[in-house]
Amino acid sequence: MSECKLDHSHADVKKKYESQAAFLPEEMQPLFERFFEKEHSQALLNEVFHLLKKYDLASEEEKSERNNRLYLVLENV
Repeated sequence: MSECKLDHSHADVKKKYESQAAFLPEEMQPLFERFFEKEHSQALLNEVFHLLKKYDLASEEEKSERNNRLYLVLENV
């Protein structure tokens, strides 16, 4: 994934999640619900945004890598 210089707000990340939720593993939903109940660092918001960005277009291998990273982040916040 390419580096982005934009900072993404909590609302940006939530909107991106909502647009990609149908493509994500169902068991991730409660983790995202907990994630959105809290405030997070800018770096973490940016990382989650970019893991979600164009998720629906990613290859199965890329989705697997993103899922692993998302689980790691979501289970530890």
